[in-house]
Amino acid sequence: MSSRGRLRIVSIAHPATSSEAGRLRYRHLASRPDVDLHLVMPEVWKEFGRTITAAPFDDRYPVHRLPIRLPEVGPMKWYLHFYPALRRLLRELDPDVIHLWEEPWSIVALQAQMLRGRAALVLEVDQNILKRLPPPFEAIRKFVLGRTDHILSRSPAATDVVRARGYAGPVTPIGYGVDLATFAPAGERPTRIADAPLRLGYVGRLVVEKGLDDALEALARTRSAATLSIMGEGPHEAHLRQRVKELGLGDRVDLQGWASPAEVASFLRGLDALLLLTRTTGAVREQFGRVIIEAQACGVPVIGSTCGAIPDVVGEGGWIVPERDPHRLCRLIDGLTADRLELATCARAARTNVLARFTYDAVASAIETACRAADMSRNASRMVQRQPLQASR
Repeated sequence: MSSRGRLRIVSIAHPATSSEAGRLRYRHLASRPDVDLHLVMPEVWKEFGRTITAAPFDDRYPVHRLPIRLPEVGPMKWYLHFYPALRRLLRELDPDVIHLWEEPWSIVALQAQMLRGRAALVLEVDQNILKRLPPPFEAIRKFVLGRTDHILSRSPAATDVVRARGYAGPVTPIGYGVDLATFAPAGERPTRIADAPLRLGYVGRLVVEKGLDDALEALARTRSAATLSIMGEGPHEAHLRQRVKELGLGDRVDLQGWASPAEVASFLRGLDALLLLTRTTGAVREQFGRVIIEAQACGVPVIGSTCGAIPDVVGEGGWIVPERDPHRLCRLIDGLTADRLELATCARAARTNVLARFTYDAVASAIETACRAADMSRNASRMVQRQPLQASR
């Protein structure tokens, strides 16, 4: 514990700039009586073609919106960014722990490692595909991981990646959280006609890796009149619209663009099941699938593929089908159309899964646990280093 009486944590996190989903976790962390939290984020962030200006914050904890350099350069996207003012800020704050919600090969991870001073370093990782990075990023990853005190890992596969690249210290699992005030079941579910078509949906980027082609193929093969509503934008949209026409699904499939979190929640509540059929590629392996827990928080079960972390996140709140297998998906859709009791049972299990595992309080607990363990370990190491000097006097 810090001599100040509260553990001072500086969290450096570019995801906190882009959405409420990236920020709400910090409100729960800052509310803990023995935590003194400071959040560092870019004042302007670029992501997927959008420019995002950090929104104003309440005064529950200090937020430092700092200018960054190299926000988006070439194929390395945002991994080159760094904060020119970080050295001065860390000297002023003198944190006990630096928590980085950044990948270990990023320039900002190297910057924090070089400027950490006496602070312990906790790194939160998502990357679940092991691949050798081009220079200098492989060397940066080895350097950072070799000096990290504690890892917060999104999945067992993400843990395997950091282990394979030299990290030998403790690991604490961490999921994502969901805003239960926004993503909640409808007050009263409207009465459904027993043989009404199954309402399926998807929310996310429209890219080929998300497996929406498989969903359309399955829909075209079903004996039932199941429908599919798609919310999102991306480069695969034109192809999807063309396939809808070719498969004769114009009256059963609709597409709409991005919407606010409240509108997404309303969209999800209108579904019988959400689809997330991500396909594994050399560059893609689903790291979590945040929309899974948003749907489940609304009491909507999920049909997911076997890709990456999807089966673990879905848990008992849905069904898993093989990747790139429209036939198996078709059979499941027809089965659920015939057995609405199974659908209702999974809907209840979906909400239970979120409440047990994916609240923002659970995320805050994981961060605090890892930061306290890292601080204690670093303090113990310093004590051991001092003992020989004291004994020689």
